[in-house]
Amino acid sequence: MAPQPTEEEKATGDSISQQKQMDEFFEWAATREPETMTGKLKRKVKENPLVPVGALCTIGALSYGLFSFVRGDQKMQQYMMRARVAAQGGTLMAVVAGVFYMLYQERQAKGGKT
Repeated sequence: MAPQPTEEEKATGDSISQQKQMDEFFEWAATREPETMTGKLKRKVKENPLVPVGALCTIGALSYGLFSFVRGDQKMQQYMMRARVAAQGGTLMAVVAGVFYMLYQERQAKGGKT
């Protein structure tokens, strides 16, 4: 008859088997280098190019509206503030459309119905 393992041996064996299970579970995860800020920005712009365009339009309208305010041109200032609001709305729609598109792509990748 074989000697029974002690509690310490059982605990060590359990921790080794748990480590093996975790290694097997995370084996699928590809190891890659951490993403830089520039790399992340490029990836996000590639995923949803309308958001940066909308943000630039918003900044442009805001800047020119503030410039018109300093110059005292009230008509152009009001026009630019309205353009800023429209650009912000367009940016928001681009974000929402991008989210729905990504969800659609994810569903197609899983083989789901449309």
